[in-house]
Amino acid sequence: MKFIRNLTIGQYIYQDSIIHKLDPRVKILLSISLIITIFLVKSWSGFFIIGIYLFTNIFLAKVNPKFVLRGIKPLLMIIILTLLIHFFITPGEVIYRIWILNITLEGIQRGTFIAIRLFLLILSTSWLTLTTSPISLTDGIEKILSFLKIFKIPAHEIAMMMTIALRFIPTLMEETEKIIKAQIARGADFESGNFIKRIQNFLPIIIPLFINAFHRADELAIAMEARCYRGGEGRTHYRTLLINNTDYVFIIITMLVLVVSCVQGI
Repeated sequence: MKFIRNLTIGQYIYQDSIIHKLDPRVKILLSISLIITIFLVKSWSGFFIIGIYLFTNIFLAKVNPKFVLRGIKPLLMIIILTLLIHFFITPGEVIYRIWILNITLEGIQRGTFIAIRLFLLILSTSWLTLTTSPISLTDGIEKILSFLKIFKIPAHEIAMMMTIALRFIPTLMEETEKIIKAQIARGADFESGNFIKRIQNFLPIIIPLFINAFHRADELAIAMEARCYRGGEGRTHYRTLLINNTDYVFIIITMLVLVVSCVQGI
């Protein structure tokens, strides 16, 4: 239940901010560049610079940092598991022994480094979805993938599918929460029992969730056909994407941050 409430991926928060007004193409490409850089950075100082940059963007976007950090909770178990694995399997100077397992200084350093990397990756994707509406994401992805039309690949349809999938994550989570509450009201127990038993208890949730998902997909297809949707061929856009001076300034600042972050690890 807490996992569902804390999930922020795919949610959009409207604010009148500089970050929200940036061209979606700029935000998408810079987010991809940021993710690549996070994998390339090999120093603590590089992570510190990227972290300051991301939290500055969140502040400029006027989004509550607590809401952003709440999105980390559903993946906290993965981060903790990553820490523990590196604690015990990384060879080096042993600082503590638990039965036959050794905790090494190098393992703590390596595990913490990887955990911070995961934290920044989640933060960079949350920053994009929280400040970019689904319509803007669709337009931005379509423009970025427009070169695929040369190879007869439908860029508009690809962009729409990606955006619809992202948009329906909160909706499916809401449906899951309703189903869980309904099952609990009928006496279902999702907390007790071993791991296998808990997985079996979740079967009454998965089946109706899939049925609801297909039902919503069918309703969406009917609604699109009723509005004479025929793909991206010959379609015009209500909003024209234009890169202005603010976008260029943001690009320059971001590229400087990424370069400095990478240089710190050399």
